[in-house]
Amino acid sequence: MSLWNAIEVGLKEIWAHKFRSLLTMLGIILGVSSLVAMSAMVTGMEKGAREALIAVGGLQKVRVEGQPVPPDQRHLRDFARGVTLSDVFALQGSAPEIEKVSPEMRLDVPPTITANGKFTRTFMTSGVWPVQLEMMEHKVEHGRMFNEVDDELARSVCVIGTGIRDDLWGDPERTGEEVIPLGKTLSINGYPFTVVGMFEHYESEQEHRERALKKAEEAERLARGLTNSAVGPRRDRGWNGGGRRGGFAFWIKNHTVYLPLNTMWVKLVSGVTNVPAEPKLSNLEIKIHDVSNLNLALTEIRNILMINHHGVEDFSFRTQEDWADQINQYIRNARLSGGLISGISLLVGGIGIMNIMLASISERIREIGIRKAVGAGGLDVFVQIVVESVVIAVIGGAVGLGTSLGLLQLIALVSPTDNAPIITLSAMAFAFGASVLVGVLAGLFPAIKAARMNVIQALRYD
Repeated sequence: MSLWNAIEVGLKEIWAHKFRSLLTMLGIILGVSSLVAMSAMVTGMEKGAREALIAVGGLQKVRVEGQPVPPDQRHLRDFARGVTLSDVFALQGSAPEIEKVSPEMRLDVPPTITANGKFTRTFMTSGVWPVQLEMMEHKVEHGRMFNEVDDELARSVCVIGTGIRDDLWGDPERTGEEVIPLGKTLSINGYPFTVVGMFEHYESEQEHRERALKKAEEAERLARGLTNSAVGPRRDRGWNGGGRRGGFAFWIKNHTVYLPLNTMWVKLVSGVTNVPAEPKLSNLEIKIHDVSNLNLALTEIRNILMINHHGVEDFSFRTQEDWADQINQYIRNARLSGGLISGISLLVGGIGIMNIMLASISERIREIGIRKAVGAGGLDVFVQIVVESVVIAVIGGAVGLGTSLGLLQLIALVSPTDNAPIITLSAMAFAFGASVLVGVLAGLFPAIKAARMNVIQALRYD
């Protein structure tokens, strides 16, 4: 019997016992669909997490922060001065592995920002140099970034994110008109500042798609003569529906207020009591040339700072490596747990196929005996049984691929996430290949049993 004939016989056998075959395929269908759905969800979450990592500078960024002196240097505590501008100049002149250095100064307590009769707070109110724009992957959409002259003259200017605009002057999606507060004045702890620039709105790809879909639906309602009141009054739906839906990193960037560094020192920090004569920075943001030389760059930075701090190690490093490692570990654990569940489903499906093939052989003992009596060899019988098993698995796998799309839609309705699932061809190919492999393995034992069947006993079977 040729391979095509064996496949035809397998299809006829499935069609002759439709309901039984469907129940047999159910385990394969569930296993394949869950495997594809799990892979799509994990891929979507991974993409969202890596988008957030890139949004804050990626692995090339290193942060230097002040810290208490270590226990073995407690006798030098009075000489600790923290991170200062002299560290910036030292690194700029002596660290070839460094591409950019940006000092940052914040208030110890998040300031109160008021304008238009409203107020807000954000801990990302920082005095920086203009280079911070590149360090944090910011883009000014309206107006300009303050420059070196603004910093030198300590001008009362600022650049804000769209989240600050929404809190103080209104969200364009709610007001129905574009709000660009250039030239307007806001107060930071009572000191007036003029808005000279506003960053673009930052959001995850999933949030962007949702916003585009919402705009399309509103345009369609307006085209039909309906108003927004047709869907009820606007309201804040709480934490998950609020400003941080696109991810914490994007929320932070949207709720940023940047001032010139010298302005922050002169007008907001130096008037506070017990402030040192030399401006003390909250941290340094450093971008290195090549992430593969991160260890070399850290060693270089540490040596320069130790010299500049006269041997007092009152600083520490923070890199994005831990964040990247956490992403990798989380994704690895998610794939492992999801793959284990899917593997169990496929195993159950394989047991079902083996069970049904054994039952099929018991029903066709005389048929097998007749085939052997007219010249069919044991290999022919073996191939036919294996092919029938594989046909069941292939059909179940194909149906499972289609079912995975519906499963993802159901999961999105029951438990929506910030990152849309991403179905990949590699995941679909792996799941389908796994179903075929299960079909082959499940058919081996029944096929061997049928191939070894004695002809005389098979013909005598009633």
